[in-house]
Amino acid sequence: MSVLIVDDEPGLCESLRDFLEDEGYVVSTASNGAEALHLLEGADLPCVMILDLIMPVVTGNQVYEKMQNDPRLAKVPIVVSTSDPTRAPAGAFIMKKPINLDRLLGAVKLHCKGDARAPQNTTPREGRTEN
Repeated sequence: MSVLIVDDEPGLCESLRDFLEDEGYVVSTASNGAEALHLLEGADLPCVMILDLIMPVVTGNQVYEKMQNDPRLAKVPIVVSTSDPTRAPAGAFIMKKPINLDRLLGAVKLHCKGDARAPQNTTPREGRTEN
């Protein structure tokens, strides 16, 4: 089961990757939205994506929009990780920075149960913010 972390803060990416790998997940990282979209072109999709919004090249909001408009990518659950929830797309599942690792792990476990490639319930939770 794989997780994709998309954030331009190298220290945060590394910390989250180490934390989730210690929990048994295979983790990929991207430092901007363009890298993330390139990784998503592969055959295997992650069971969940942790997505920062404010990044260079392609923003998290642009990634979110492109994914929602692509039937294949729209199946990937997204946890928006941001210090400013007001910038998040409507209906996104939001986890406010600094990230609470227990809540993040709960969200990852929710979406990564069973076969990571199996369709998951990806209905967005309107306006829900996790602190």
